[in-house]
Amino acid sequence: MRLNFQILNDRARLPSRAHQGDAGLDLHASETAHIGPGERWQIGTGIAVEVPAGHAGLVLPRSGMARRHGISVVNSPGLIDSGYRGEIKVLLLNNDPAEVFRVEPGDRIAQLVITPVIIAEPEAVESLSDTERAEDGFGSSGR
Repeated sequence: MRLNFQILNDRARLPSRAHQGDAGLDLHASETAHIGPGERWQIGTGIAVEVPAGHAGLVLPRSGMARRHGISVVNSPGLIDSGYRGEIKVLLLNNDPAEVFRVEPGDRIAQLVITPVIIAEPEAVESLSDTERAEDGFGSSGR
């Protein structure tokens, strides 16, 4: 599958894979940010993507940033619909209780995964089919 990106500014970088066969494309910051403990920050990537019809883009956190610095994507996964053509922006959250996290242009800040989606049409019904689980929700399977 070909995935088209538009470069929006001179500090932007085309997404890349760290290793051949990786599902995620690394997204790079195109701006500077200093995210204090407990703060969240919207960081531009300087790129826009043309997600193919019948697919969605999912913006996911980078596990190394989470482990080393307590950095996560606030609305993980962030959703990019196939009709969106604006700049990809990443909402980072600094969960570290003491350290400021610094972002510079070119830093890898998140991953983009493209996945097929089923476009379901909502329909109101009188009842749903029976299952063994039924209405058992949070904690229903035990510890």
